[in-house]
Amino acid sequence: MQILDRIDSPQDVKKMSLEEMEELAGDIREGIMKRVNTIGGHLGPDLGIVEATIALHYVFDSPKDKFVFDVSHQVYPHKMLTGRKQGFLDSAYYSKISGYSNPSESEHDHFVIGHTSTSVSLATGMAKARDIKGENYNVIALIGDGSLSGGEAYEGFNNAAELNSNMIIIVNDNEMSIAPNRGGLYKNLKELRETNGGAQNNVFKAIGFEYCYVPDGNNINTLIETFEKVKNTNHPTVVHIHTLKGKGYKPAEEDKETYHWQLPGFLEQKNGACEQESYNSITKDFLLSKKQQNEPVVAITAATPGVFDFNPDFRTKMGDNFTDVGIAEEHAIAYASGLARNGAKPVLALMSSFVQRTYDQMSQDMALNNSPATVLIYWGGISGADMTHLCTFDIPLISNIPNIVYLAPTNKEEYIAMLEWSYKQTEHSVFIRVPAGDVISTGIKDTTDYSILNRFKLVHQGQKVAIIGAGDFFCLGQQVSEELFKYGINATLINPCYLTGVDEEMLESLKKDHSLVITLENGELDGGFGEKITRFYGSSDMKVLNYGSKKEFTDRVPLEELYNRYHLKKELIVEDIQKVLN
Repeated sequence: MQILDRIDSPQDVKKMSLEEMEELAGDIREGIMKRVNTIGGHLGPDLGIVEATIALHYVFDSPKDKFVFDVSHQVYPHKMLTGRKQGFLDSAYYSKISGYSNPSESEHDHFVIGHTSTSVSLATGMAKARDIKGENYNVIALIGDGSLSGGEAYEGFNNAAELNSNMIIIVNDNEMSIAPNRGGLYKNLKELRETNGGAQNNVFKAIGFEYCYVPDGNNINTLIETFEKVKNTNHPTVVHIHTLKGKGYKPAEEDKETYHWQLPGFLEQKNGACEQESYNSITKDFLLSKKQQNEPVVAITAATPGVFDFNPDFRTKMGDNFTDVGIAEEHAIAYASGLARNGAKPVLALMSSFVQRTYDQMSQDMALNNSPATVLIYWGGISGADMTHLCTFDIPLISNIPNIVYLAPTNKEEYIAMLEWSYKQTEHSVFIRVPAGDVISTGIKDTTDYSILNRFKLVHQGQKVAIIGAGDFFCLGQQVSEELFKYGINATLINPCYLTGVDEEMLESLKKDHSLVITLENGELDGGFGEKITRFYGSSDMKVLNYGSKKEFTDRVPLEELYNRYHLKKELIVEDIQKVLN
């Protein structure tokens, strides 16, 4: 780390020789590897963008010149060159530096960014603001690693092309998204690579950009020469650089999909471990069985197959019955709706944090048309994640759209039964919140008729206190029930199954011998499931306590701390109950 030790700001990069910058690239890669191996994070994208980041800081003058990074998949080298290297070299500082662009950390960051396809739109806005204020500096958007497939990227390019002023877009073409690229645009990128940027078909020129191509986007000298040419341009310009994702770490170069993102300890991992049953494997088995039965099933992902373990073997077996739409969740929802309306059986898997981009499509393209698609929501719940990837908002987001049925299974058997019902039925758009964590199995087949909507399951009949635990938090409800029993309270325990409605008959019956109802949901309370219960009892004497997360952006707050903050522990909940009863 002899070279990186000398870097405290981009000004230090400008003093370096080419040979020193090449050594710096090695130091940066070592820091990336160390951080990711310790706390996890984006590996391949950051390893591939090292030389380009060094060249950008050598040529341009951040923070006067504005860098806007897309997705933040490629922001680690930038952080290391802008005063935050300790967040990659010293474990005591890891938690102080986020894995994403963050203005609270540095004046060299301009947005908190964690979702995709945003950089061109954000940078276009910054460039327009600069122009109307009469200022003079470069605005540089960096986009790539699959982000070009997102709808906002197209909208941003379309608007940016009309700027009659400085606007530089670096297209980082590493031939990958998270998984292999999908879509016609990437065919044009391939054509441009194969012709050294000289292909007659050029999507960027067609839109209205000046265009230049760098065949070796990991060559610092060539990058510097190119960036010097476009610096202070007076019109929109695209610089298309061809980089190697995972550069410097052979396994990441050879298996770009697996090493896009890694959990801690990946350097010490050994191959050969047997796959244990998980909700991912249950989902894959379900989809493959439908394919083998010649059903018109279509499994869909939006460029994140790894989240659901839709690995290459699974994709090969599904063949034409699998679609990766690229980083385009909005299109994925409308695509699924179109499939469903024309007789196919789409099953779309989305991560909770990314479903936020699809609200209009869920409402207009799917729910308004009652398209009988199945949408699986993964990772929904409270977590210690970065503020950009929180998964606590899906229940309020989805459950309040008319015509959608949002189900919350509590175990394996319920999940399979809900999948089967959703797949066969033709009347509703059905979303299922896939349980998180280890598989819980009762060993008893679930024979519930889920076509009778909003029918809650009475698991245990008690009195005085009723506990309604939705999805993942049904187990917490069981724990609270057991704890209450120690104090002589025989609580009623209810599994609601549905997040989109209430069982009015069951709730009405509780008024006879209950004075308190508590709701538990693994997500935001405002607009959530519990508030539906509270609203039902609003004009009665029934008291209701809702438990879930507050409406806030948390950033890498330990889960234990959040559970204490939200009183999501059996002892704290029982304490609250006793106060109300007394």
